[in-house]
Order: sequence, then structure tokens, then C-alpha cells
Amino acid sequence: MKVNYKFYATLLDAFQNYLSSSEIYQQYYGFGDNPKISEEDFEKEQFQSLIDRINRVPFSSEPADKGTAFNEVIDCLIEFRKSEIMDIEVVQLEGKVNLRKYKDGKAIQVKYKEHTFLFCLDLCQQISQQLKGALTQQCVEGVISTKYGDVLLYGYLDQLMPFKVVDLKTTKQYKAFKYRNNWQHKVYPFCLIQNQIFINDFEYKVTDFKKIYTELYTYDKEKDFLALQQHCERFIEFLDTNKALIKDTKIFGLEKIEA
Repeated sequence: MKVNYKFYATLLDAFQNYLSSSEIYQQYYGFGDNPKISEEDFEKEQFQSLIDRINRVPFSSEPADKGTAFNEVIDCLIEFRKSEIMDIEVVQLEGKVNLRKYKDGKAIQVKYKEHTFLFCLDLCQQISQQLKGALTQQCVEGVISTKYGDVLLYGYLDQLMPFKVVDLKTTKQYKAFKYRNNWQHKVYPFCLIQNQIFINDFEYKVTDFKKIYTELYTYDKEKDFLALQQHCERFIEFLDTNKALIKDTKIFGLEKIEA
């Protein structure tokens, strides 16, 4: 099927972060007398980060790798399987510090890339039990029409439950409604509904590796569709303005960018 653009869900989140640069800056640096970076330079960093993501520039991030490893652990527990992409095993830890951090000193050890991560076994089991029976890493897609042409929206659902979509998040520190401005809870229900799967409820299941938090959203077919359409159009305008910097041609629905 011919489309004019192809956007994956978390790319729309990255664009939102760029649009919210000033708000994010004030949240993290606005209260300091001598911030380590100016707001102007922070916005430039956000811009370059978005361009790099559009162009799929490889990057290394230990927090991102930790989140990927944790998600794989949960998927393996849900599906009662071994991982084909990571070395995962249950280990017994020793020492009072470890016993305080990990219940009964039991942890799941994951070796992924150059990292070794330890996750509390009890925490992993709690989350996997809450997601028992879920389908994991399901690819979904749908087409949304805009004034600039058709856009293919796509992405992978972390867990698909009978009556809701769940996206697993890891964070160093959690605050209420942390993911309110994300677009996954609009994109994925839209795609499912287009494929005659009528699931409107979306849950972000979040952990700071100590506690479990949830954010629940319900897709509004009129309000959220319009917001999604407008966000896509705004992103298209950004892409066209910065077309000279875009090297990944898939985002334009083309093998090559036409001159």
C-alpha cells in the first residue's frame, strides 16, 4: 500500500519531547542558579537528538539497555521460555546489602551487550503475574489520513491483554502522570481499531525497580483521533522544513528521497 509517510509510535514521542523542550528544561534545570546547560543549548540538543532518531543513528544508553533487558525478562516469564537474545539466569546473592535490596537475596541476572543487570526476582514475578496470558511484542499498524497525505503508523505492543494494551516502562524516578504526553496510548488503540480489534484501554505499567506504578488511559475515538492527526501533520511540517537533514528515506514512504 502506498503511503506518504511512515511513523513509528515512539518517534512521535520523540517529536513531542522536542516540542516540549522548554517545559522539560524548566522541570530539570529551571530552579537552579547555575544550570549546567542553557535553555537554548538544551533545545539544540533536543533537536539533534530527534534528527538522529529519525535517521536511526546508533547510540549507546545504559538506561535504555536496562529497560530492554527488563522487558525481555518479563516476556520470558509470561511465556515460560528462555531468551534467544540475552543470557538470563536466577542467582542467589550474598551479603546484607543485597538481602535488603533483593527479597531473600534472589535476583535475575541478565547479560546484555556489555552490561550485566540484576533485577529483583520477586518484582519480576509480581509484574509477570499481573500480565499472565498476555501476547507479547505484537506488531500493529494503521493508516491515518492527513492534509499532507496518508501516514502509516506502526509499532510493537509490549503486552496485549484481552481488554487492554500494556506498555512496560522503567524509570529512575517516577512521578504521577509521567507519560501523559506520550503518543503510544493514542497510536496503538487507533491501529488496533483499524484492524477490527476494539480495545480502547491502555496501561503504562511502570517500575523504578522498587515499586510498581500504573497509568491508565482510555482512547477517545473523536478527540484522540483528531489530536493524533494534528500531531502527525505538525511532524510532517517539521520533516519538510528539515528535509535536507533527513537521511532515512523510509520515513517518507520512499526508497529514495525525491529531489
